[in-house]
Amino acid sequence: MSNSPYDALGVKADASDKEIKAAYRKLAKKLHPDLNPGDAKAEERFKTISAANALLSDKEQRARFDRGEIDASGKEAPQQQYYRSYADAGPKHHYYNTSGFDDFGDESDLFSELFARARAGSAEDQGTRGPFRGANVQYQLKVAFLDAARGAKKRITMPDGSSLDITVPAGIRDGQNIRLKGKGSPGMNKGPNGDAYVKIEVAPHRNFKRDNKDIILELPITVDEAILGGKIAIPTIHGKVTLNIPAGSSSGQALRLNGKGIAADKQGKPGDQLVRLKIVLPKDVDEDLRTFMEAWQKKNEYSVRQDLEGAI
Repeated sequence: MSNSPYDALGVKADASDKEIKAAYRKLAKKLHPDLNPGDAKAEERFKTISAANALLSDKEQRARFDRGEIDASGKEAPQQQYYRSYADAGPKHHYYNTSGFDDFGDESDLFSELFARARAGSAEDQGTRGPFRGANVQYQLKVAFLDAARGAKKRITMPDGSSLDITVPAGIRDGQNIRLKGKGSPGMNKGPNGDAYVKIEVAPHRNFKRDNKDIILELPITVDEAILGGKIAIPTIHGKVTLNIPAGSSSGQALRLNGKGIAADKQGKPGDQLVRLKIVLPKDVDEDLRTFMEAWQKKNEYSVRQDLEGAI
């Protein structure tokens, strides 16, 4: 039998969020344990489809699963444990969390009543069913561009008011998650705690932009620096360095600083910093500069738009 969460819900891999939700609702109404008392197979399938729905309803986790970065249990590849292992943890597990079923119908609907009872939970259920893993929780953390690029230590405040120090790894991207094992909701009946996922939001920088592992900097230079060349102190994410501007440089020309981008990870070498030159004229062109350029123009005609000939 396939272990694919898509197969569990009976949908294709390119199914829309609406199709996934509809498929889950249809199966959940049929397989819910309260509608199938004593039917172990139905309860097992309900756990399985709940696990599959939880994974596929999370856009980021679904995308990572589709790319093969994680297995269907949410663990980093190449670990091969499947989402079914989460489903087996019990009906109070994160993937069996019933808080997302509020839109299944009003309180007069039988299905709504079933999930209302599941949300409330009974003392009898808690005393007779096995240990339940706590639910995973999600946090959002906005970090500065340089902190994301270089790595940093940050502190977040938990719902109970306590603080938690986390390490933001160097090179983390906007939208990525940091997993804090065991920092989620507490388990029940001696079950393990869930995990906390901190979703990173990287703030933009006024000077730097990121392209994969490379850092892009647009550097304004004067007309005389472009013509004569020179050495200029410029910023990088690792500090200031001196850049040699070649004589006769043009706007749009890119100079590369090897190793001055995102630090190396386990998969390869560090990124570079690309410095794109932008020639900026003085705000006020004085008479001396105008006279000089007019005389220079008469003696030194040259074409720069030959590639555009015949374009229209």
